[in-house]
Amino acid sequence: MTQLPKVKRALLRSRTAKKVLNSRTSHQARHIYSNATDRIFRGAQLALSGKTPFDVVYQREIISLRHYTPHTDSPVQKHRIPLVIVPPLAANMLIYDLFPNRSLVRYFLGQGFDVYLIDWGTPSLRQAKYNLGTYVKTFMPDFLEKIREHSGQQQLSLFGWSLGGALSLCYTSLFKDKNIQNLVILASPINTHKSGYMGKFYQRLTAPAQWVRSNTNFRIHQVPSRVFHVHGWQNTLGFKLTDPIGNFKNYWELVKNLNDRQFVVNHATSSSFVDNMLAYPGGVMRDIILRFWIDNELSTGSVKFGEQTANLKDIDCSVLAVGGNTDIIVTAEAVRPLMDLISSEDKQFKVVPGGHMGLVSGNQAPQTVWPVVTEWLSQRSD
Repeated sequence: MTQLPKVKRALLRSRTAKKVLNSRTSHQARHIYSNATDRIFRGAQLALSGKTPFDVVYQREIISLRHYTPHTDSPVQKHRIPLVIVPPLAANMLIYDLFPNRSLVRYFLGQGFDVYLIDWGTPSLRQAKYNLGTYVKTFMPDFLEKIREHSGQQQLSLFGWSLGGALSLCYTSLFKDKNIQNLVILASPINTHKSGYMGKFYQRLTAPAQWVRSNTNFRIHQVPSRVFHVHGWQNTLGFKLTDPIGNFKNYWELVKNLNDRQFVVNHATSSSFVDNMLAYPGGVMRDIILRFWIDNELSTGSVKFGEQTANLKDIDCSVLAVGGNTDIIVTAEAVRPLMDLISSEDKQFKVVPGGHMGLVSGNQAPQTVWPVVTEWLSQRSD
């Protein structure tokens, strides 16, 4: 009989423990459910990207010119020469301002640069007729002139990542703009046939393309540009297919960490760029396929725009070219040939850690990539 109270107490403790356990499990389940639904339906609101303030100082059609506002801890002393970010066309501008503590524009501001960014906007089928010449011959000179008016400085530095670097090179050489003081070319496809296994694939297309030109009357420019228009979701899918295993692991890690709110927020922030890529206008895509991928025109040092020709040998400003050691989209060896095509005496080529996107917004970029660029640029911007 004396053991009965002890048994009752044990049973009560067991029931209490189960209640506590059930309560904790229920709370955790609700927490995971809340994080999952927020990630699926409110990803844009969760994301920390795009928080650095800027003013739109000029607008033309879908394109706008951003001037970023220095934050409170920016140095008082600024570099005299403004820095102009020239993005690739399919990139969401969030890539340059992905995290508050991992933002390329904030980093440049913190290093004393006056930062402008040309936002190419969101192309639709209305812009399908745009080709590379539209951007190089029409938009680039217009927007750079507006930057000069707004900043009061004639000399500029251009920072071009991926196709943005090709646009910067073509503009500078086509117009022989001697007021382009510095060019920073980051992971830009100079010789696409040297870009790993994809480069070999492009190279195999060269002979069939030449046969078609020699033996038929068909020309790719006869095909309406709308046919080549690549929508944003297609660019997102194509980008993810460059590393399908990595992308699967990325979402598997999200599933495993749904109970961690900060992990979910960080995942939504990183995905805000990749999941929202922009369209390639049909005319641009047609030029990229034929002129950059198949004909490898940029590697010859001469790029035609109608009756005009951009000769890279006419570039004699200071040039820094950068390639990523794990970049499979534009390998470092596809960037390196630029050094032999320009006339600049002050030119450097560097290989840094990172992949194509990682050079601009990766975890290690603030320590391994951005300082390389700013150290070089700071010495040439006053």
